[in-house]
Amino acid sequence: MGRPDQALFLIGTTIAEDEIGNQVETPTERMVFAEQLDIGSSEFYNAAQTGLRAERKFEMYTREYQGENRLKHNGITYRIIRTGFGKSKEKTRLTCERVAADG
Repeated sequence: MGRPDQALFLIGTTIAEDEIGNQVETPTERMVFAEQLDIGSSEFYNAAQTGLRAERKFEMYTREYQGENRLKHNGITYRIIRTGFGKSKEKTRLTCERVAADG
């Protein structure tokens, strides 16, 4: 097993009220370290059958993951399409697909 040597920015949201009482979502980022894993062929094809494209997989300490649905790695934003435990519940695996650029 490798080391958690990849810096990721987990992207969550906070909800606050503006000056007139509207709820406004603001993205928040926090840096964690993870190990980049290979995506197996069965995982790739299973995702493709549901219209998803598994492109990256990372494993990080479970205590650091707070249910975020996006992450940024090397300047690229990914949507987290699947989560699961590693060999123990101490680590969580995040399977991601690249988010298409706007425009």
